[in-house]
Amino acid sequence: MSLQAVTLIWLALFSPASALYKQWIPDTNYENATNWDKGSVPCGTDRVHFAAERRVSVYVETVHSVLEMRLPVDGELVLGPGAAFVSSGGSDPACGAGVTAGFKDSEGLRWFDPGLWRAAASWDDLQAGRYVFSVHEESVPCQQDDVVFRPASSFRVDVSSGQRTVPVRSVSVQGQKFSSGSSFSQYLASRSGKLQFHGSSSPDVVPSGCSDPSGCECGNAANRERICASVACPELACPKPLRPVGHCCDVCGAVVSLRFSEAFNLESYRQRLLHLVLNKPGYQSVRLGLSKVREEQKLLGFIPRAAEPKIQALLLENNGESTSRLAEAAAKDIAADARANGANLGIEEAELGLSSGDAGAGAGTVVGVVLAVVLIVALVLGVGVYLHRRGTITLPSLPSMPSMPSMKSWRKDSEVGELGGPMDHGFDNPMFDKPTLMPSEPDLYVDSGKAISITPSGVHFANPAYDETDFNA
Repeated sequence: MSLQAVTLIWLALFSPASALYKQWIPDTNYENATNWDKGSVPCGTDRVHFAAERRVSVYVETVHSVLEMRLPVDGELVLGPGAAFVSSGGSDPACGAGVTAGFKDSEGLRWFDPGLWRAAASWDDLQAGRYVFSVHEESVPCQQDDVVFRPASSFRVDVSSGQRTVPVRSVSVQGQKFSSGSSFSQYLASRSGKLQFHGSSSPDVVPSGCSDPSGCECGNAANRERICASVACPELACPKPLRPVGHCCDVCGAVVSLRFSEAFNLESYRQRLLHLVLNKPGYQSVRLGLSKVREEQKLLGFIPRAAEPKIQALLLENNGESTSRLAEAAAKDIAADARANGANLGIEEAELGLSSGDAGAGAGTVVGVVLAVVLIVALVLGVGVYLHRRGTITLPSLPSMPSMPSMKSWRKDSEVGELGGPMDHGFDNPMFDKPTLMPSEPDLYVDSGKAISITPSGVHFANPAYDETDFNA
């Protein structure tokens, strides 16, 4: 067995099924200069101001000197090890002229904003900054993901959604990981939990996660409008922009759609693409988003059918979504690998979509177009026949054709012989040429012309070819 095969088996056995670590990016830390309206952390001659009506949890990591501080009515300062505040008395040579430094409002930071999260395939990748690219719906935590809020940090996030709860596999807050719903519910009920999470919904820890090796759907389709409301779509210049499943915007790039079998393993396949395709020279700027999606199916390209699960590989370039040359080249390599090794990977079919429009029509596309044309023609004819029968439309009269001889004229012509005279039919048979001679009640019938005589000895017929002569006379 080859080393490559052993590696794929190991990944299939020990890698999680499509579970990612999703880390919240913003914070409400005192030392974060972007949290202050002056653009820098307050110093000894500044007056620190927190809006009285704002609810906020602020993490303080070290010692700070301030001239004055106004605290909110409902808020908290979480002091880390060695953190403190001291009064400068208005003297701080390194600070300069004092100003009033206001803490920025964090009420508008929303859970379903895909730009406020980053994802990684493992905890080590998350710490090392090796992030994973995803479509917009999967950029926010999915139901099988682990949610991480950075240690030594605080935050405030609006978790409003269309449901009462937002399911995730686990939540880590200030270095503490919650893997059960009951323990995390207790944290949400605490003072810090109420200040950090707000809105009409709350996160719900459901530790079952995803046990399907082929991956699980994200589960954020119900909140698509909330997700896309935070996304600004760029202007595109490619001839045929694509709209990947789960993405809010059209893109210039490539999409490979895979129909898979029970033997498919999503994480094994992700590692295969990263090592065999995206590690090639020239592909380092290509981003890969690999996920299990429910793709809407259309019969003949336009008749809706029930959606079915597929594996979607989205490829974009880091230098902007208006270029697609490298992404399309990588997608072609992925499609070729899937078609060549699909039997070993659990892949049954690979469809390629390119924003340049250079993919060309395959046999399935040609057959679909032909069938669509046939269906349209049949539909038009059917509608025409229906309207004609109802009298809504009338069909134009056809050109007159030479009339066919009627049966009567044919029969009349048949009476003429080859020499123009009447045809000889022989003598008349009174049994067949005169049907009125047969009685309806044989026992009561007696012909006065003696053509038929019914006597006790039997039935007697007269032969008109001979004279009626009584030879017994």
